[in-house]
Amino acid sequence: MDNSSLLMVGIGSLGCAWAKRAHGRCERNIDLLLVDSDARGLESSTQAHVLQLGPTLEPSGCAGLPQLGEQRMRALSDFTSRVLEPVELVILLTALGGGSGSGAAPEMARQAKRRGAMVISVAAFPFEAQLTRRAVAEESIAALESHSDVCVRLSLDRLAWQARERGVDWRLGAAWIEELVEGIVTTISRIGLINLDLMDLRSIVSKGGASTLLVAEGDPEKPMLIFKQAMESPLYDVNISGARGCLIQVEGGTGLTIHQLNAVTDAFTSGVHQDAQVILGARITPELEGKMRVVAIVSGVGIY
Repeated sequence: MDNSSLLMVGIGSLGCAWAKRAHGRCERNIDLLLVDSDARGLESSTQAHVLQLGPTLEPSGCAGLPQLGEQRMRALSDFTSRVLEPVELVILLTALGGGSGSGAAPEMARQAKRRGAMVISVAAFPFEAQLTRRAVAEESIAALESHSDVCVRLSLDRLAWQARERGVDWRLGAAWIEELVEGIVTTISRIGLINLDLMDLRSIVSKGGASTLLVAEGDPEKPMLIFKQAMESPLYDVNISGARGCLIQVEGGTGLTIHQLNAVTDAFTSGVHQDAQVILGARITPELEGKMRVVAIVSGVGIY
């Protein structure tokens, strides 16, 4: 698939930071658009489209006003329509609670859907102690979800805790997000033993209900540990029991066996509905010798 068909969009300072780092892992297969009203979010972006929210770049961004972020994003629709013209899939990264993320992100998703693209949004919720920002995030998530085929809710508290465990800055070292984006992009854009494409993705996310994504990497001989790791990711609490659709992409080294493939697939689908549609993809990746990486898109789930 031509990389012009895939677009990653970072919105707001945190979304831009994550998008730039994730793009570095799959830049040959996806284009990048950065959207912010703060100059810091648009720095070091030589390989990206850059979209400035508002007439000037200000440290205060959109001043915590989602309506202002939405208004500024809507005013740029002529530009975004040109960028979105060849795009079939948008991966949108943002943090809710401020003006840019809570205002511009849902509007960007709306514009992408109107152009016929699929939209996968990854939206981080503010820390539990940030009550005002959490209230703003709660109001904006419904709009983002309504314009997204898949909307993944992240917990900044969990993300920061996992980063501390690894001794890295959670704002720059969000490896889980980078792995998730890389997994989605490689699933769609690269040839494998069992290939998946956008039609498979559309089939799964059309099941209705909530959708989410899981990603994990581990020992191919321990599929349940890989599944447990996926469920302990920095997502908001998610229950995949009774899910109506599941797309699974498995990557492994040259020693990947059918038995290992079946075992990890069984682990990830053990709780789905008995009539659920399950689509499987597999790929040999020499760099994963002795390891297995699983990316799963699950639809028709309940989020609590």
